Amino acid sequence: QVQLVESGGGLVQPGGSLRLSCAASGFTLDYYAIGWFRQAPGKEREGISCISSDGRTYYAHSVKGRFTISRDNAKNTVYLQMHSLKPEDTAVYYCAAATIPGLGVSLYDYWGQGTQVTVSS
Repeated sequence: QVQLVESGGGLVQPGGSLRLSCAASGFTLDYYAIGWFRQAPGKEREGISCISSDGRTYYAHSVKGRFTISRDNAKNTVYLQMHSLKPEDTAVYYCAAATIPGLGVSLYDYWGQGTQVTVSS
C-alpha cells in the first residue's frame, strides 16, 4: 500500500525553526519528485517546495531563502527544514509524490494526511 506520512509539525514562535519529515512506505521515493504543500484555513492548497528524483530543488517565492528541501533515499524520506518562521506560515503541511517535478497540485498522485504547523507567540 502506497503511503506518505508527514511528521514534525507543531507550535513554534515567530522566528523559530521546524523540520518536517515525509516518510514513504509501499514504494521507493528514488524515482519520484516529492513536493511540499500547505493549506491555510480558507485558502487553496499551494505548492511551496519540490525536489526532483535527481535532486533539483524548487521553491515558491514566499519560502525561498527560509525553507530547504532535501531527500535521503536510503531512509525513503524527504525533509523540509523551515527557518525564520512567520505567522503567515501557519497551515497544514502536506507532502506528495509525482513523476514530474513542479509546484502544481495537479501534478501529484500520492498525498500524505498532513501535519499542522502553527507559528504564534
